[in-house]
Amino acid sequence: MSAASNYLEDAVLDHVLKNTAYTQPTTLRVALFSGTASDVLAALEAGDATATAGNWGYYEVLTSGTDYTRKEAIFQAASGGSATTSANITFNTATANYNNTAGSGATITCIAIVDNATVGSGNVLFYGQLDNPKEVLSGDTFQVSAGNLTVSLA
Repeated sequence: MSAASNYLEDAVLDHVLKNTAYTQPTTLRVALFSGTASDVLAALEAGDATATAGNWGYYEVLTSGTDYTRKEAIFQAASGGSATTSANITFNTATANYNNTAGSGATITCIAIVDNATVGSGNVLFYGQLDNPKEVLSGDTFQVSAGNLTVSLA
């Protein structure tokens, strides 16, 4: 994943070019999104968490009845313009089929690295489309294996 949100792009530019402080998140979380990838990606770029059409909060998996929560992502030190996760990111076993406010269904098409544990809040930092979308139905466990999530600025 190499796409940074407008929020992060502005924060980094101001930090480097204007000597404006940027406070690093204490914990990075991974959020899951379902819906048409192009719609979700556009919403993630814009960075609005509101759960209304066109905003990323509209596409994030709902917590109600599914046991979905954002999960922590731990990264190795960056090298060559990229950083890769050093541990598995394992989501809770779904207690119901995943869905979202948009009613997009259970197929996860995109993920994002965010700065807040609370579903539907915080800031998107990096985001991307899954190479292989994954349907998450009741009883399924979504996992990103260590080393399979890479953020690149190169």
